[in-house]
Amino acid sequence: MIADAHVDLLMELAYRERRLGETDVFARTWLPLLERGGVGLQVCPIYVDVVVQPEGSLREALSMVAAFQRAVRENGGRVLQVTSAADLDSVQTGERIGLVLALEGVECFGVETWPADVFHALGVRMAGLTWNRRNAFADGAAEDGGSLSRLGRELVDRLVSLGVVLDLAHSSRGMFTEILERAAGAPVLCSHGGCRSVYDTPRNLDDDQLRALADAGGIFGLMLHPIAIGPEQRTIDGVVDHLEHAVSVMGPERVCLGGDFTRRLWEAMPPPPEPKDGLMPPGLTPGLGIEGLVGSEDYPALVEGLDRRGWGAEEVAAVTSDNLLRFLRSSL
Repeated sequence: MIADAHVDLLMELAYRERRLGETDVFARTWLPLLERGGVGLQVCPIYVDVVVQPEGSLREALSMVAAFQRAVRENGGRVLQVTSAADLDSVQTGERIGLVLALEGVECFGVETWPADVFHALGVRMAGLTWNRRNAFADGAAEDGGSLSRLGRELVDRLVSLGVVLDLAHSSRGMFTEILERAAGAPVLCSHGGCRSVYDTPRNLDDDQLRALADAGGIFGLMLHPIAIGPEQRTIDGVVDHLEHAVSVMGPERVCLGGDFTRRLWEAMPPPPEPKDGLMPPGLTPGLGIEGLVGSEDYPALVEGLDRRGWGAEEVAAVTSDNLLRFLRSSL
C-alpha cells in the first residue's frame, strides 16, 4: 500500500466540474490512477492561486471542498473521507482508499482566523499557512526573511485548538522555526519537500530542520518533483537518494511520501501563469515529472527502485505507507 501526503487532484476535479460541466470526474480520472498505483491513503490539498484574492479565493476553495465531497459521496464503496483515527481502520485493511482534506495556504481566509472553524467542520484535518509567497499570516519559502505575523500566531493557536495537523511545507525558515516553538506538542509535518543537502533550493529542508522536525515528533514527506529532487537528478535513483538521506538524518520512522505530481494537471487544465517566486530553475516547467514516476499510477516503479537499492520489505513499507498512517492515527 502507498500513503501519499500531497497530490493536488482537487484542482482538476473542480475545474472539470465547474468549468467544463463534466460528471463522474473522480471515478473516471483519479480513482483508477490511485488504484493502479496501490494508493491506500491520499491527502488532498485545497490550493488556490494567490492571484485570486480574497473573496474569489474563498469561492475557489469551496469549489474544491464540493468536488472532494462529491467524489466521496459518489464512490462510497471505494473511498472514504478520513477525519478521525477510527476511519483509518478500513484503510489499513485495504477495504477503501482514505482521502484526507487539507489546506495548502490559507489565502482563502482573507484576514480572518474564524474560517479555520468552518473548514475544520467541512473535514479539513491538515493545514499549511502559505504557498511560496507572503500572505497576511506568514512568509512562504520564497521570502528572504520573516516569519508569522500577529494574525498568523492567532491562526496557529486556533488550528492547534481544533486539532488540525500543521503542515510546514512551503514555510520560510523563520516560520518553520516559530511554528515548531509555538505549537510544541501539536502534530506537525512537512507534507512535501526535499533534502537541501542533496539539492540546494529554498523549497527543501536542511539537516537542522529535518532533525528539528523529527525531534518535534513530526514526519517528512518527500516531494516527487524535479523542483525538489533536482533538475539534473530527476530519476527514480535521484528520488531514492533523497529518501536515504532523510532516513539517515531523521530515522526510518520519520519519512514518508508527498508526491505532488503535476504532469497530469498541466495536461488536463489550462496552464497557469509562470510562477514569479524565483524557485523554478531555468528550463524546468511545473508540469515536468520524474522519469518513470510522473503520477500516482507509477508508484510500483518507485517500490522497484527501492528494491534495487537493497531496501528491505519493512523499510519499504515504513516509508511508502506505515509511517504516515501511524502519524495520522496518533494525530487525528
